[in-house]
Amino acid sequence: MSAAATGRRGRKKYSASHHHAMGELNITPLLDLAFVLLVIFIITTAPSTNDIDINLPSAAQQPPQNQTKQDINNVTVDAAGNIYFNAEPITLKKLEDEIIRFRKSNPDLSVVVRGDENVNYQKVVQVLDILTRANVTKIGLATDTAGAAK
Repeated sequence: MSAAATGRRGRKKYSASHHHAMGELNITPLLDLAFVLLVIFIITTAPSTNDIDINLPSAAQQPPQNQTKQDINNVTVDAAGNIYFNAEPITLKKLEDEIIRFRKSNPDLSVVVRGDENVNYQKVVQVLDILTRANVTKIGLATDTAGAAK
């Protein structure tokens, strides 16, 4: 046998033993990836904060939001003057205690005040006073941009 014949046989044997043609495409890893991404998106999607039915006053433009919803605490004052902190009913005194407690654990506390358009304005001012006394510097007022064309 010549060296050329041996080399061909060696290459042919190597090709036949290590390279197989795939008859079908295995998509199982792609499906696994798709399901993992779906679960991640479901878990990381923030829950809606509109648990309490109130009519927000309208504004012409929505302010930019540069924080995630998990970092923001909501104080809601409904039309009857009831106060809610993160969708839980609360009194003004307990609200102040909770805000101070949250502020101690997170010095960069953000609070959005959601006041119904028909609420006595004094209730919203009392909430803002509590936030000021607790040294909360990141305070926002929620508005409804859908009602701007009224």
